[in-house]
Amino acid sequence: MSFDPYEFDRSYSASQGETLGQYTAKTFLWMMLGLLVTFGVAFFGYITDLTWVLYRDIPALQWILLAATLLIVMTMVHRIEKMSVGASVALFMVFSALFGITLSVYMYVFRMTSFIFIFLLTAVYFGALAAYGFLTKRDLSGIRPILFSGLIFLIVFGLVSMLIPGLQMFDRVVCLIGIATFLGYTAYDTQMIKRYYLYYSASPDMLAKASINAALQLYLDFINLFLYLLRFLGSRRD
Repeated sequence: MSFDPYEFDRSYSASQGETLGQYTAKTFLWMMLGLLVTFGVAFFGYITDLTWVLYRDIPALQWILLAATLLIVMTMVHRIEKMSVGASVALFMVFSALFGITLSVYMYVFRMTSFIFIFLLTAVYFGALAAYGFLTKRDLSGIRPILFSGLIFLIVFGLVSMLIPGLQMFDRVVCLIGIATFLGYTAYDTQMIKRYYLYYSASPDMLAKASINAALQLYLDFINLFLYLLRFLGSRRD
């Protein structure tokens, strides 16, 4: 985020507001609310076949959803300091709902029992790395270049594989890289919550928006970890 910490009134201190534990809990609650919206929309679209109807009637829906979600993420990351807390929350909820439509497609591909099992497995892995990121005394900023390189590789490979179908034979290897990358990001982004708390404690308003931004990062970590685990371990429908 591009907040300017020097524009705030430093007479406010973190001790006058919520504690680090409360702030962290609130951030994870925002993340879980986003996940609840996403999986709720995905399940509703699947059981009503609304997802199938939308993709049938709107051929470009996949690209529309991709463009819309990317626009929301870029807006939240680069302009969140100029938005109200309410607008930040609204964008996060809209993003979560739109991604639910995309996630719903996977319910047509993978068995529901596998879907549920992988979700629980993701929660365990995510929880373990989040706990490590929060409790470790080690500065995890050093792994950021490695994680970013892994993310760029995944994006580039995903785009190229859409043009060259033969690359799908490397899918399992790519999934392992994706799993490792987002496990690392989970620990890193969790540690960043503490930095945001200390950095923006002078302004409750900015601190609240930093919480939404951190929740978005953790949401993306969970969703991507889930999808790569699903592709790697999930049982497909016949």
